[in-house]
Amino acid sequence: MNTHLFKESPFRTIISFHKLIESFEEIALSDVDYRSNYAKAILKEIEPLAEFRTGIEDYLIIQKNEGLIKNLLADLFPTALTHNEIKAVTIPFQHLTFNYTERFRKILSNAGSEFDMEIRDFDAHQFYINNCCLILSSYYKQNIDFNRPFFYDIPDEKGIIRHYRILYNADFIEIIPTENSIHLTKEDIDLLIDNYTDIELWKSKFPIGSWILKGFGIVSLFDATTENAISNLKSNLLKPDDTVTPTEIIESIFISLFKIPGLKFGFIVYSPEEEKFIRPFKFDAQMHSFLLVDNQEVDCKNALFGCSFENLLEKKEPFIISNVEKFSQEPGHESLGLHLLRQNIGSCIFAPIIKDDQFLGILEIVSHYPKELNSISATKLELVLPYLTDTIDRYNTDMQHQVEAIIQREYTTIHPSVYWKFKKESQNYFQNSNHSKDYIFKEIVFKEVFPLYGQIDIKGSSEHRNDTVKKDLKNQLISLLKIFENPKSDANLMLLEQRKFELESLLQELDFPLKADTEQHIQHYIEEEIHPILKNTKDTAKNEKLERLYFESLDEKSGLFYHERKKFDNAMSIINKKLASVLDKKQIEAQQIYPHYYERFKTDGVEHNLYIGASITPSKPFDIMYLHNLRLWQLQTLCEMELEHHQLKASLPYELDVTSLILVFSAPLSIRFRMDEKRFDVDGTYNARYEVVKKRIDKSNIKGTNDRITEKEKITIVYSQNSEEAEYLKYIKYLQHKKVLEPAIEQFEVEDLQGVSGLRAIRVKVINNTENPISQKITYQDLLNELK
Repeated sequence: MNTHLFKESPFRTIISFHKLIESFEEIALSDVDYRSNYAKAILKEIEPLAEFRTGIEDYLIIQKNEGLIKNLLADLFPTALTHNEIKAVTIPFQHLTFNYTERFRKILSNAGSEFDMEIRDFDAHQFYINNCCLILSSYYKQNIDFNRPFFYDIPDEKGIIRHYRILYNADFIEIIPTENSIHLTKEDIDLLIDNYTDIELWKSKFPIGSWILKGFGIVSLFDATTENAISNLKSNLLKPDDTVTPTEIIESIFISLFKIPGLKFGFIVYSPEEEKFIRPFKFDAQMHSFLLVDNQEVDCKNALFGCSFENLLEKKEPFIISNVEKFSQEPGHESLGLHLLRQNIGSCIFAPIIKDDQFLGILEIVSHYPKELNSISATKLELVLPYLTDTIDRYNTDMQHQVEAIIQREYTTIHPSVYWKFKKESQNYFQNSNHSKDYIFKEIVFKEVFPLYGQIDIKGSSEHRNDTVKKDLKNQLISLLKIFENPKSDANLMLLEQRKFELESLLQELDFPLKADTEQHIQHYIEEEIHPILKNTKDTAKNEKLERLYFESLDEKSGLFYHERKKFDNAMSIINKKLASVLDKKQIEAQQIYPHYYERFKTDGVEHNLYIGASITPSKPFDIMYLHNLRLWQLQTLCEMELEHHQLKASLPYELDVTSLILVFSAPLSIRFRMDEKRFDVDGTYNARYEVVKKRIDKSNIKGTNDRITEKEKITIVYSQNSEEAEYLKYIKYLQHKKVLEPAIEQFEVEDLQGVSGLRAIRVKVINNTENPISQKITYQDLLNELK
C-alpha cells in the first residue's frame, strides 16, 4: 500500500484496528447493557474480516468496507460533531486519509479535484527523520520534542488559501521492529540526536522498511488562517530594511486575514513638518497608493481628501467607506468618492498608523465590491496594526539615520581616514553617564602630519568672465537699438530718442574695463526704463518680431542676455567636473600607498589638500617613504589631469586653458578640526605661513618680472629647500624618461610674498601626446630602482 508522501521510509505501514477492537472486547464484558450490546454488535459485524485485526495492506479493503469502518470508529468520530470537527483517520506524515468528518469532506470538495493535500514545507529529509524520531520516542522511550507545527494550505470555494494546523493522535499506533531493524545503543541515540541533518547516518541506523507501523492515527485540523496570516505578515515586515516584500505577498496575507478575494492594499506616509501625505519614492515599484495615484505627495487638507480626512487626522480613527458609490453622492464627498470609483473601488478602509500619539501614515485596504469592507471587518486591523506601526516607525528611524549619513557624506569634510577619531569621541559622549548634561567635546587634532597641496586652475578665468559679461551686455544693447531704429506708432518720439541715446552711451561704456556695478546698473536701467516701453506701446510687425525674439533671448533669472556667459559657465563646469573625477579616481589608488586625509574643492579649477602621518593612521607604522610615494603620485596625477584637459579642450563650448601648481612643504605641522567652520585647518602661528603661501602663490610672479609663475600646459612646483629641489628633479627626470614631460626645465625664484621670502620654483611642460597617456602607476621605489 503506497501511503508515503515520499519514496523512502523506515516503515512498512499496516492499517490495523486491533487496539480499538481490543477496547470493544473489554466493553462487551462490562455490566452496562447498552454499551455491552453495542460493542457485541460491532464485534459481530467485523468478525468475518480478520484483517481488521491482523492488518490491512490493500487500500481496496478499506474502500469496500467504508460503512463498517465508520461504525467501528463512531465513538471517535461522533455524528453530532461531524459538521464542526475537521477530522480523519491517517498515519502521521503519510499520504493516507479516510473516514472524514462532513466538514473535512466539504473542505476538500471546495478545494477541487486537482488539489493535492501536502504538508507545507515538508521534504523527504524531514519525512524520513521524523518517522525515525517516532521510533525513538515510542519504542526507545526517548523524550524528544521533534514535532514542529505542521500546516495544510487548502483553497476554499472562493480561491482564498486557508491555513490549517495539523494535530496528530497516535494512541492507536504500534511500532514493531523487524528482523532487519538495528538495535540502538545509548551511544547511537546520542549520535543521532547530535546529527539531525546527516540523513545517511539516520538511514544507516533505521534502514528503509526495517520497522512496522501498525494501527491507525487520527488527524485533526484547526483553522489557523488568521493566526497564520498575522505570523506571515510579521515575518515579512521583520525583513531587513533594504528588502521590500512584494505587494502580492502582503496582499495574499490580507486576503487570508479578511477572507475577501481580490483585496488590495496601499500605504502613504505622513510628514508632520510639511503636513503632507507622501508616497515613498523608494517603494514606487513595490507599493501602490489608491489615494495618491498620480502624485508623489499632496497636502493633507487637499480637496481630494476633504473634511473627512481632517477628522481622520484629528480623531486618529479608521475612516471606513462600506459603499463608495453611495458615499460619492453625499455632499462634500463627491471628489474623494469619484476618485475611488475611477479605480473600481466599491468599499475601503483607511486606517491611521500611530506610534506614541504621533501620526505616521495611512494604511489603505480596498475591495472592488461594496460592503465587503465595513466597520465590523475593520476590527481585524487591531491584530496587524501593531506590527505595521513598528515597521513604519523602524522605516522612519532608518531613514533618519540614512539622511544623517548622507549629510555627513555630502556636506561635511569628515574623510574616511579620520572618521575613526570622530567616532571615538562620539562614543565617549554616548557612553558618558552624564551625556544628558553639557558635555565638552575634545578637539580633533592630528599632530606631526605632512601637507601636500596642488591645484589645476582655469587660466585668466576672471578676464574670461568679464569678457563674456561684456559680450552679452553689448549684444543685448545692440538688439534693443535695432528695435528703437523704427519709431513706435503710439510712442513719444522725443522719449524714444532719449532712450536710444542712453542705450548708445551704455554701449560705449562697455568699451572700457567693467566696473563693479556696471552689470547691475545696465540691468536696472533696462528693466525700469526700456522694458515698460516695449511692453506698453504698439509697434510695427517687423519690430514685434524683433521684440519677441529679444524677450525669448532673456535669461529667466537675471532678465539679461546669458548666451556667452552660459558657454563660459558650461565650459568651466565641464572642466571642473572632469578633472575632479580624475582626481577622485586616482585618490582611491593613493589611499593604498598609505591611508591619509584628502579633501578637494572646486573653484575656478580644482584644488586639493592631502595630509599624511602616523597620527592619522596610528594602526599602521609610518615611514617617510610613504610621503615620497604620495608626492610622486601627486605629480603623476596632475600630468594626467593636464592630458585630460588637452583632450577635452576641442569639445568645450568656450575655449579655456589651465595651469597646474604643486606647493612643497617638508616641515610637519598640526591640523585641527574647526567646529564652527566644520572643516580642518592648520594649527598654530608658525604653520599659518603654509596657509598664506597656499592662498597667494598661484597669483605670484617670477621674481623681477611681471610674468606669472604658472603657465598653460605646464606644471609649476614651488619649494624652499634644496632637498625638495633634488627630490622633484628626480621625479621630473623619470617622467621625462617615460615621455610624460618635455626635456626643457625652467627654474626661477618667486617674488616675495607678505611675510614669506626665499621661495623657488621648477616649471616643466607636459607632453600632449594623447596616444601615450599615463597608464602605469609609478612608485617612489620604482623610480629609485630605475635610476640605479
